[in-house]
Amino acid sequence: MPMNIIAKWMIMNDLNLWEIQFYKFGVQLNYFLMEPKMREGQMTTLRAQTVCESTLYVLNRQLGWYEFLRLGVGEEKTGGRNRESILADQFEACIGAIYIDQGYHVCDEILTKYMKPVFKQEKSEAVTDYKTHLQEVIQADSRKTIQYKLLEEKGPSNAPTFTMGVYLDDILLGQGTSSTKKKAEQKAAKDAFEKMAK
Repeated sequence: MPMNIIAKWMIMNDLNLWEIQFYKFGVQLNYFLMEPKMREGQMTTLRAQTVCESTLYVLNRQLGWYEFLRLGVGEEKTGGRNRESILADQFEACIGAIYIDQGYHVCDEILTKYMKPVFKQEKSEAVTDYKTHLQEVIQADSRKTIQYKLLEEKGPSNAPTFTMGVYLDDILLGQGTSSTKKKAEQKAAKDAFEKMAK
């Protein structure tokens, strides 16, 4: 592969990482300004929920930036213009480009205007699928996958109880006990959320 292509790829990759970090900073700053007394754990959880792929997709749709995407013929035919991952990446890229071209204050105006409804929604929504939500929060910050492991099984065969643990890089984030493994996993994810919010 030619060196100029490799160099260009490295620059674009670094820029993409920078865009993500800048957006996360802007989100957390706006949360702090809107609610200064919020605990750090709660702010971190809300920030992660806000920068997850599904939220960036919704923000892109609201702003209409997806209409200006230049896609290949094949990608266009297979629905790339409405693909969540593509629109989320485009949103991050646009935020980075606006910052470079217009500066922080213009970016801040956009984030403040469109984040407030998201912020209120995230605070008011009751989480029911803790497993999915926890995975989204973790991936928003690290792109890693969490794992659930059976910690204990006890009781008679006709009425067993299961204790499941949720792990990230072999670190126990939370655990839960219930009559089925699936319910125990949900409780473990909820336990992890509650610990993150402290």
